[in-house]
Amino acid sequence: MAHKKMINEHHIKIAGITVFFASLFILLAVRLFLLQVYRKDFFTNLAKHQYTTTITIAPPRAPIYDRTGNFPLAYNQEVLSAFLLPQHITQPKKLYRFLKKHYNDAYKKLKKKKNKHFMWLDRKLPADKASFLQNQQLDDIQFTQEAQRTYSCHDCGHVIGFSDIDNKGIAGLELFFDKQLAGAPQQITLEKDARRAGNYFNKTIHNPGISGAPIVTSIDRTLQFFATQELEKAVTFHQAKAGSAIIMDPITGEILAMANYPTFNPNERPSANLETTKNNAITDCFELGSVVKMFCTLAAYEENVVAYDEIIDCKGKSAYIDGFKIENWKSVGELPFYDVIKNSSNVGVAIIAKRLGKKFYDHLRRLGFGSKTGIEFPGERKGFVNPPEKWSKSSLLVMSFGYEITASILQLARAIGIIANGGYAFQPTLLAQHSTRQGEQLYSSQAITTTKKTLEHIGNKYPIPGFRVMAKTGTARCVKDGKYSKKAHVYTFGGIIEKENYKRVIVTFVQEPSQANLWAAGVAGPIFHNLAQRMVIYETTNTHY
Repeated sequence: MAHKKMINEHHIKIAGITVFFASLFILLAVRLFLLQVYRKDFFTNLAKHQYTTTITIAPPRAPIYDRTGNFPLAYNQEVLSAFLLPQHITQPKKLYRFLKKHYNDAYKKLKKKKNKHFMWLDRKLPADKASFLQNQQLDDIQFTQEAQRTYSCHDCGHVIGFSDIDNKGIAGLELFFDKQLAGAPQQITLEKDARRAGNYFNKTIHNPGISGAPIVTSIDRTLQFFATQELEKAVTFHQAKAGSAIIMDPITGEILAMANYPTFNPNERPSANLETTKNNAITDCFELGSVVKMFCTLAAYEENVVAYDEIIDCKGKSAYIDGFKIENWKSVGELPFYDVIKNSSNVGVAIIAKRLGKKFYDHLRRLGFGSKTGIEFPGERKGFVNPPEKWSKSSLLVMSFGYEITASILQLARAIGIIANGGYAFQPTLLAQHSTRQGEQLYSSQAITTTKKTLEHIGNKYPIPGFRVMAKTGTARCVKDGKYSKKAHVYTFGGIIEKENYKRVIVTFVQEPSQANLWAAGVAGPIFHNLAQRMVIYETTNTHY
């Protein structure tokens, strides 16, 4: 009996143990079912919430090339950016202490928005700054790579412009072609990668967006360098406020160089002095002085109101016309008309403008003054030509030598280009064309031929061996406090360099040298001459032209 009782007790113990483990197994099975099946989506989402984050960023911005289409003037480089996940801070004391010392603004922002899902700490880090952050061994500071816009040609900064930290164009061609270059945003998921040291995240692209399309500019880097260098020498020597220069192909309308000085480095994301980032050749307008006489000459020949060698009495040092006193810069008497222009007589050209009357205004408008060129650039100004209904007794007279008319350096280059292009209209462009874009014929070949012959008398003072040079100078007073200043002037030189099918227009401009009583021939003229010499040597030895 005792033995049988022991056997029963043993069986009861075995049954109890069996029931216990069976129950435990059932509980585990139910738990696994709940975790892996019934609540699978919940825990999957929780894991993703804890270890992944999704952000929307722009795709790599398309490059901007020089006229060869091979050299990028603006391109992208991959750099590190640092960010935080405020909802998942694991070392708050350590992180806050670091942020308060090195990123106080971020510290304040994080304290206010602890429930924020994602927060940038510092973007597009220089190598030394990235290394500094990585060496802090702060698990809460995460890193990912971003594309940073980089500019290879500082001389081109005024034309190319620059973008902001989000690679959105905010100046120059970067702004004008922003949609084309940027494409459409992409959506990416950043996932923590346990296989790597540090806090780097894997990047998964969910929505690739649309890649941006590159643009090929008309800019020749070498000519741009020449123009900037010559401007720098002149502006520095004359202690001037600024300078600009344009080299244009009047056949295609391409701007081969458009330089301004002082320059700036677009890689430094300028913010302190935005004035230095303006492309003054397009965005600023001035009264340009006697350079306008070349257009009075063209209009006079077109309207047959003067002959090339007609004798004009320039009245010595000054004369009264319609009761208004006009002064010559030097005393000149009776001269053939071509010498009136060569000697830049204000009296002589005013006499011819009187013959033109209101037609002179029509010709200035025909040449594009008072209208935007339509170039692919933001912020272009249209300038101003005083209309006949607002003329005073002196308006027509002073307009003949460059007052009551304001224009940009680009507008001046376009007008000269019409002369260079045989009297045909054309469209200035900052994009590579490599083909003729000839428009409507605005002037007769006879008027163009005679105008070029007249301007050649000035161009001969700036010889380029083997090339024909036609040019005109311009000196104008600046308006200060509502009055024309006797000290502040702008100096302009516009000219054409020609040999058979080779044609170039160069305009040079210097604003407000510190010294008064200068003339454009000695300020802007040398820039033109030096630049033209370097240009023809370079271009005639390069077969891509």
